[in-house]
Amino acid sequence: MKYMLLLFEPDTDWLSVPKEKLEAELDAHGEFCRYLEERGITFSGAALRPSTTATTLRPDGEQMIVTDGPYVELKENLGGYYIIDVADLDEALEIAKRCPVSAGIEVRPTWDTSG
Repeated sequence: MKYMLLLFEPDTDWLSVPKEKLEAELDAHGEFCRYLEERGITFSGAALRPSTTATTLRPDGEQMIVTDGPYVELKENLGGYYIIDVADLDEALEIAKRCPVSAGIEVRPTWDTSG
């Protein structure tokens, strides 16, 4: 079953942080990816640019309203995600505990739309 690990953190433009801080963060995620590979867990993921780069669409009758910014303003924002393919929620939670993150991780199962 596939689970999405939603990584929440303070809104950070990683292109403007000191090089050492960026490298430490990339190293931590590289180590987490190696952990997943060593366990034979299929995964994908991506880091997201800051919430200030988001564009949000909201339905308004028959039309969609397009606005700059994230869906909601939060203290922490969605900074990235992983999608992992594991046996069950217990394994997903075990893996999420090893994932580097500064504020929190939401673990959510995905719909199987493969038919």
